[in-house]
Amino acid sequence: MGSAGFEPGGARGGALASDRPGTRDREVFRRPVGGTFGGSAAAPPRLPAAVGAAAPPSQGPRGPGDIQKNFAELVAACLPHRARDKPIEIWWQDEARVGQQGTLTRVWAARGSRPPAPRDQRYDWTYLFGAVCPARGTGAGLVLPDANKETMTLHLAEISRHVAPGAHAVVVLDNAGWHKPGGRLCTPDNISLLPLPPYSPELNPVETVWQFLRQNQLSNRVFDSYDAIVDACCDSWNALTKSPEKITSITTRAWASVTC
Repeated sequence: MGSAGFEPGGARGGALASDRPGTRDREVFRRPVGGTFGGSAAAPPRLPAAVGAAAPPSQGPRGPGDIQKNFAELVAACLPHRARDKPIEIWWQDEARVGQQGTLTRVWAARGSRPPAPRDQRYDWTYLFGAVCPARGTGAGLVLPDANKETMTLHLAEISRHVAPGAHAVVVLDNAGWHKPGGRLCTPDNISLLPLPPYSPELNPVETVWQFLRQNQLSNRVFDSYDAIVDACCDSWNALTKSPEKITSITTRAWASVTC
C-alpha cells in the first residue's frame, strides 16, 4: 500500500525516497493522480416532464432490513450477464479522513491579561481508501489527497488487481456522490457496485476496520507534517493486511454471504 504524491492544495511530484525505511511496502501504493479534468459543459435547458407512467422504483435496498434479509438476491441483481457463471467475491469499501487539527491552548495568567502562548495551527489531512474481502482475508487500500470520482476510480482499479483471477467482485459501499456510476467514475470489468441503504454506516464492516486502526496502529501517533500522516496511514494499513485472520475476524457478517 502507498499513496499518491499529493499535498493538500497542490501536486507533489515524485515517489518516496528509496533509502527511507518501509519504502518498499509503499512503492506500489504511491502513484500520481491524473491531470485535472476540464471545466464542465453548460447544463442543457430544462425540458418539461413527460406525461406518462411513473419511473420504476429503484432496485437497490431501501432500508437496513432489506439488505440484511435479501443480500444474496441484491447481489445477484447487480451482476452483469458476463459474471453469472463466475465465482463471486464480496468486498466492502469506505474512506476515512486521517490528519491533525490544532487544539486550544490554555495557560495560567492574571485575570484580565492576555499573555502570549504557542499554539499548533497546522490542519492537514489525507484520505485512506480501504476495501476488504472477509472471505479471503485480504484488502486493497490507497492513500489519496481528495475524495472524488477520480480518486475513487483509482481505488476501484486497485481493488480490481486484488480480485482472484477469474472471479467477479461485488463492492458494497455507501451512497457518497463519488461512489455513484457515471461521469468520471470508471468501474473495472471484474467489479460491480452495490450501494448500501442511506444513513446505515453500521452495515459496513469497514467502519470496524477504521475503529480497529485508530485504537491500535494509529493510536498515539504524532502528525507533525503531511508526510507523517501519509506514512502513518500506509503503515497501519500494511500491518492490517499482513494479518488475514484479523480482517476475517472483524469484518465477517453472517448475513452478508452468497452461494457461488
